[in-house]
Amino acid sequence: MAMNLKNSALLIIDVQNDFLPGGALAVSEGDAVIPVINSLQEHFTFIVATQDFHPEDHGSFAANHKGKKPGEFIELAGLQQILWPVHCVQGSEGAEFHAELNPIRWQAIFQKGTNPEVDSYSGFFDNARRGDTGLGDFLQNEGIMNVFLTGLAQDYCVKFTALDAVSLGFKTYLITDATRAVNLSAEDGEKALDELKKAGVILIESSAILD
Repeated sequence: MAMNLKNSALLIIDVQNDFLPGGALAVSEGDAVIPVINSLQEHFTFIVATQDFHPEDHGSFAANHKGKKPGEFIELAGLQQILWPVHCVQGSEGAEFHAELNPIRWQAIFQKGTNPEVDSYSGFFDNARRGDTGLGDFLQNEGIMNVFLTGLAQDYCVKFTALDAVSLGFKTYLITDATRAVNLSAEDGEKALDELKKAGVILIESSAILD
């Protein structure tokens, strides 16, 4: 029996060219989520996307720190920060959504990572939780009570968006076959799922909605 999706939103997290095979920060099999997400979109009346949207001088880019390489750590905004390859730069092809992802019914796009002085994994807040994208208020003002997360990457932006959704009082679902992990370490994706379950996120497969 299909789920009741009243007062529910589908959140599509960062399905952008730089996170897909061939991109600057490619997630293995990241493109496999696109047909699943497109199918899911047919079942939701309320759909929102997030978009990583960095300035060129973003502090999380290894290239902006002399002698540093991706994977090394620094302190940024008072937090430990892993350094990344340059990715999802404003105005670049890498920041664009994948051409096969259907945006026709999206209500809004929330951009994140726009402040060069702090990274922003979550679609709701920056990593220091000082900057608010407005996504939480937007969903609450529309009467949304349940959020269903999809996209990239399971162990970073999807995970932190889900944790923030729970903290804001949304009943939060992660659609596990509509996300993939970066897996800087081989277990990161599975560790993220365990952390999300402990936080109260409900893990489901797309078949719970599509069937």
